Amino acid sequence: MTLRVGILTSGGDCQALNATMRGLSKTLYNCVDDVEIIGFKRGYYGLMHEDYVKMKPRDFSGIINEGGTILGTSRQPFKEMRVIVDGFDKVAAMKKTYKKLNLDALAVLGGNGSLKSANMLAQEGLNVIGLPKTIDNDTWGTDYTFGFQSAVDIATRYLDEIHTTARSHSRVFVVEVMGHKVGHITLAAGLAAGSDIILLPEIPYDINVVAKKVKKRQKSGKGFTVIAAAEGAISKEDATLPKKKYKAKVAARNGASVVKEIATQLQEVLPDAEIRTAVIGHAQRGGRPDAYDRQISTRFGIEGARLIMNRSFGRLVVLKQGEVDSIALEDTAGKLKYVDPNGKAVSNARLMGVTFGDK
Repeated sequence: MTLRVGILTSGGDCQALNATMRGLSKTLYNCVDDVEIIGFKRGYYGLMHEDYVKMKPRDFSGIINEGGTILGTSRQPFKEMRVIVDGFDKVAAMKKTYKKLNLDALAVLGGNGSLKSANMLAQEGLNVIGLPKTIDNDTWGTDYTFGFQSAVDIATRYLDEIHTTARSHSRVFVVEVMGHKVGHITLAAGLAAGSDIILLPEIPYDINVVAKKVKKRQKSGKGFTVIAAAEGAISKEDATLPKKKYKAKVAARNGASVVKEIATQLQEVLPDAEIRTAVIGHAQRGGRPDAYDRQISTRFGIEGARLIMNRSFGRLVVLKQGEVDSIALEDTAGKLKYVDPNGKAVSNARLMGVTFGDK
């Protein structure tokens, strides 16, 4: 009897999506006599619109070091999943495709929103497993999400390069690192690049505290400063605003980076400083996965295949204290893993003089 497994990659792309699919598929091909893998193009869109390809073992060959996703991806917001537009019922369409193809399981490689949708489909009666993909490393219940370390490596190299030009010109650089709601990439890359000022969404900053640190460096003979700022960095004043008012303020930036605002605030306090801004941008989610992401995503894929073969559905593959395991999808759906302002990573950084702009 043929085992039919669907795979889709949903949400933002990242490194090691292909490596994860390879780990899952090679395990199934190796352990199951008759298996058919169906890849849905552009994530949930493909599942909704019956846009798929029947895959062969050769499709997964030579992709462990390729970035992006061979299946393509798209964003299908969870909050819109049950919204019927022009008579099109997305959930009903996905269930119809699943049943039409006689799938035994569906593997979803995605981040928080995609996993919420995966859990929804599981609650609708489909056999679903999830694999945690996001460069932000913010999926609740797992210590690690594949793509994170590769993104940190890229951000670190960028900060390193800014460091040399900042030092040469005695400038202050405010560099935006990806992280809208959580600051894991900024924290890790900032520490790796030796930034003395790291601004995170979880720790509202006081621009006067930031300026004080810059002045302290100047007095010690260091005429330059590289500030690593998450794209969701927020001032103490803005942190007190009602959610709607803050969203309106962000929208009023018209797409301008938060580092522009931080630089403007800092220039007012430090009028004599030469301040520049830089944005790393989508390069953080592009390119080849590093060695760690390749091996951990392979392990994730193997565990995903094991869950499917054991018919253990409604589960998310996770990494806990170095071991690959799984938890219930419903336990992670709708939750984010934030940087702990009082955790060891932050408190240890403070011990060596790193400021997060709060005190």
